[in-house]
Amino acid sequence: MPLRLALVASTLVLGLCLPAAGGAAPPNGRAVWIWYLSRSDGGRIAAIAADAHAAGVRTLIVKAADGVRPWAQFNRGLVSALRAQRLHVCAWQYVYGTHPVGEAAAATRAARAGAECLVIDAEGEYEGRYAAAQIYLHRLRAAVGHRYRLGLASFPYVDYHPAFPYSVFLGPGGAQFNLPQMYWRDIGASVDAVFFHTYATNRIYGRPIHPLGQTDHSAPAREIQGFRAMTVRFKAGGISWWDFAWTSANQLWPAIGGRYLPVHGVRPPGFRTLRRGDKGDDVVWMQEHLASAVRGQRITGFFGPQTFHRLKAFQARKGLPATGRADRRTWRRLRRLRPVRVGWGASAAGATRARPAPRSASLHAVAYEIPQLGSEHDSDPYRADP
Repeated sequence: MPLRLALVASTLVLGLCLPAAGGAAPPNGRAVWIWYLSRSDGGRIAAIAADAHAAGVRTLIVKAADGVRPWAQFNRGLVSALRAQRLHVCAWQYVYGTHPVGEAAAATRAARAGAECLVIDAEGEYEGRYAAAQIYLHRLRAAVGHRYRLGLASFPYVDYHPAFPYSVFLGPGGAQFNLPQMYWRDIGASVDAVFFHTYATNRIYGRPIHPLGQTDHSAPAREIQGFRAMTVRFKAGGISWWDFAWTSANQLWPAIGGRYLPVHGVRPPGFRTLRRGDKGDDVVWMQEHLASAVRGQRITGFFGPQTFHRLKAFQARKGLPATGRADRRTWRRLRRLRPVRVGWGASAAGATRARPAPRSASLHAVAYEIPQLGSEHDSDPYRADP
């Protein structure tokens, strides 16, 4: 249920209260995405830096690859020029899952060009592709190491996408931070409603959430300021915006970097409760944790009788109410466990089980709350960079 923003008009806050440039690792603080460099202040580095600094933006997330194909706009020269302007530089890649080895090679090239982090933009093409996601991450981690910072930018509503492999992308060896595409104008909901739904369904994966907002789709300044206020209220370590060209075209730099009204009296949600009959990747994630504590637990993505009874046994053993539901208290206990490593369709380092994919990988999406955006195959002229 959407909650009304409790705005206190007597207090104005200047800027988003996040780490300053030169502090925590990017993309903490404010960041802006760049799709086409040539459409972002004409590709003029000095102008790009001036706009970014004026809005307190400390990181630019620049498109570096589409699938297996690297983009020429992302190179060592660009990284050096932006770093010379006191900006952090991360890369982003749209991935499809049809050629995960080649996609990992393209991502590695961006990292070696100097990207301080890499954001993986995985959307509908990756639904059901658990093995591809695992292969991609295994190859990428082998090339860049396990300390290199990876992020995932995908659908914000986990419960709408039961076949999407969040548990792989955000699981062990995966992304260290989560940038759900919280495009409230596309979703057709209020800013606060999108925050509550997104956080309730993403928090189970245990990765820091960095909300990704929008400056396109006629987003007004007051809603952008409300998005910033909610980001601070939810104590997120970072915020980013899609994208640079639209921010300039719609003259929204003051909105993402100027004054805004803070939010009071709003508390972040807990975890979405899972119960018998549920199905999807959140159930996969719960089963992977439960399997490390209860012998014989199958990992199917379906919350059936076996999972129900084994979860009750786990709850009883931990002194919790034996309801057979994965509620807030149960999730807290489950997340203390190390999830079992499953080799989805291929051998994976440290995997203790091998499966082609969970049964839930064959499920259809409940809905597509956001449009496909960022792929070189996008054909909607109204959503492309102006």
